[in-house]
Amino acid sequence: MTTFHLLLVALIQGATEFLPVSSSGHLILLPGLTGMADQGLIIDVAAHLGTLTAVIVYFWGDVRLALTGTRRLLQGKIDTQGAFLALCLLIATIPVIIAGFILKVTGLADTLRGIAVIGWAMLLFGIVLYIADQKGETVKTAARWTLKDAAIMGLWQAVALIPGTSRSGITITAARMLGYARPDAARLSMLMSIPTIIASGALLSLDVIGTATAADLRDIAIVAVMSGLAAWAALAIMMRLLRSVSYTPYVIYRIGLGIVLLVIAYS
Repeated sequence: MTTFHLLLVALIQGATEFLPVSSSGHLILLPGLTGMADQGLIIDVAAHLGTLTAVIVYFWGDVRLALTGTRRLLQGKIDTQGAFLALCLLIATIPVIIAGFILKVTGLADTLRGIAVIGWAMLLFGIVLYIADQKGETVKTAARWTLKDAAIMGLWQAVALIPGTSRSGITITAARMLGYARPDAARLSMLMSIPTIIASGALLSLDVIGTATAADLRDIAIVAVMSGLAAWAALAIMMRLLRSVSYTPYVIYRIGLGIVLLVIAYS
């Protein structure tokens, strides 16, 4: 892969991973619409590593709290805020792991990587996000996350395995439906992304362990660093904007892109 191709993949992955516009959908579209070669699993793992680092750094306070709580949880104790947060994250992650495993072993994951699927998912789930954001109450904060809400958001997160849905978009949609304020919905969605990205990256790594060459290591470094920087910038901008604006700009983008993709798919 050329350096330009690597940078393009890294920037797309980083900029879209935490925005409600579907990073996987964009990466699938890249070779389909430009004729470029598919970036491959090794680059996917590198991009996941970069975005994972970005979200951990940005939300380090919450991550540290959850890590401390994980130790208590492993001891069978849920007597601290951190332990409860760790338990909520665990519950929210289980559905997507189960669904992801089923898609992988059945081969259904490959059948969902079409432009028409991405277009419909972009369009339909964009509309659902708009409805949830406009109709949802803003009475809950991230500090009031409950096990029930974590389970519900986890089930919605599993739907994001359909390319074009957007993991962050669907979990933010669920959180807004449950009454969480916009910044708090985004915060919970980002925290849920951490164990999900770890699980996804680990699954992808199983297919590439022992195959990386010296050239691959250079590519991995480039993609990890650039995707991490892009993801951190996108996170910072979104979290700042959510103090004063809604998710409507992202909805408009999703609907517009969805329509374009459907025209391409059916023309």
